[in-house]
Amino acid sequence: MEASIVSTYLPLLAMVLVQLGLAGLNVMSKLTMASGMSPYVLLAYRNFIAAAFLAPIAFLVERKTWRAISKKILFQIFICSSIGATLNQVLYFVGLKYSSPTVASALNNTLPAVTFLLAALLKMEPVAGRAGRAKVAGTALCVAGSMLMTFYRGPLVRTLASPVHWPYVQGTMAAEAAAHAGGHAVVLGAVLVIGSNVAWAIWFIIQKNLSKSFACPYTSTALMALIASVQCAAIAGAAERRLSAWELGLDIRLVGALYAGIVASGMVCTVLSWCIQERGPVFVSMFSPLMLIVVAVVGWGILGEKIHVGSVIGAVIIVVGLYTVLWGKGRDLDGAAVAIASLAGDEEMNGVVGADDTTGRAPPVGQTRHDSSDQQKVAA
Repeated sequence: MEASIVSTYLPLLAMVLVQLGLAGLNVMSKLTMASGMSPYVLLAYRNFIAAAFLAPIAFLVERKTWRAISKKILFQIFICSSIGATLNQVLYFVGLKYSSPTVASALNNTLPAVTFLLAALLKMEPVAGRAGRAKVAGTALCVAGSMLMTFYRGPLVRTLASPVHWPYVQGTMAAEAAAHAGGHAVVLGAVLVIGSNVAWAIWFIIQKNLSKSFACPYTSTALMALIASVQCAAIAGAAERRLSAWELGLDIRLVGALYAGIVASGMVCTVLSWCIQERGPVFVSMFSPLMLIVVAVVGWGILGEKIHVGSVIGAVIIVVGLYTVLWGKGRDLDGAAVAIASLAGDEEMNGVVGADDTTGRAPPVGQTRHDSSDQQKVAA
């Protein structure tokens, strides 16, 4: 009884913790970059710390499978890292710098829809039937909601004053808002976040093939993080020529880099892999809107974010579209399960019918016992 309760509620608790961790990444990264740290430098530190964190775990758990690593697998890992880690993270963090954590989190909910759209174009996802129409409609809603959040802000939503008073955060975010004042910066940030979702969706498709040939998540993730750290360091070196940009002290920069590397790229990825193994990707995707709520509350309470009507309406449309896509995907999975069960039943019936080739019926009980006894005599 206790084991069933743990297996039922532990994935729920794990996914809530994952969304809290990702929400903390958005807020912490925004605050770190607002303090003056380059997003490229932050990404280089993030991936290097993640690789250092995951390497000992991969050695303890998966070192026996390292002999299976071939040049083809290394090439696939390199492609996955370049698209899913470097390109995705660079677009997202730069977009986060020019927008806000709440907007970035809301636009992240378009990821399932973008993934479905790419899979449908590649003939990897069915679009026929009621489930297919629901996925198409949900994708359209996600796109409409993201466009509304990008190009329409509307009046401010009246909220209560935050009870949290942190002078350092208030001064830092005020300077950041003044530096990126204007609608063009917000639109640029939103477009970059949507572009990161496209890169992330492409990574999902490539990662599917990689997981079939090399099912070692700790090793592959550590190698991806190592490759991404080198690529991000090269980008940061080209964008930031000052050595002072790489300095880390006992301040928000060190905390942000450690949080992004250990919590976001290390712990969160591990827990996500376990939840996908236990409950599947649909279950994991359903918790995406939770991060939007957490980020909105934390952004209001700590960062002093202003919430606009356009953001609220767009977020609601995105969440409705997301769950429409997930409903269609759930119908696909239910249909596949019914088809598998029906096929298994047909095979069982065929096995019974084929037991007696001459009559098309199962042999009599006595005949079966006689054959069995004869076989036992021969064996003796």
